[in-house]
Amino acid sequence: MPTGSTRYQTAAQEDRCSPRTRLIIPATLRASGGRAFQTNVQDLSISGFSASSINRMHDGQMCWLTLPGLESLQGQVVWWENCVVGVAFEELLSPIVHDNLLQRYSSTGVSRTII
Repeated sequence: MPTGSTRYQTAAQEDRCSPRTRLIIPATLRASGGRAFQTNVQDLSISGFSASSINRMHDGQMCWLTLPGLESLQGQVVWWENCVVGVAFEELLSPIVHDNLLQRYSSTGVSRTII
């Protein structure tokens, strides 16, 4: 049985192969040692997100994302380029929460089927 860390790495890689939904979710982002600032999440998956960030963020830096109606989600910066940051969540986002956010903020919505 895979450990939590192995399960996360596998899911993160699988998620990178799936199409990303372009959306805009107003949120707050705070980097370790910094002040929180307003941002817009540009895409979201169960393993991470990308968002606007005028503040330079560095690979490996811890940060916290607060989405509307949710508690802060801890993550680690994977990349920063041209004022956009990519972050991997410390714990996978619940698929139910993920789907609810996509339904609320994307123009296409989302639906899952049970096999």
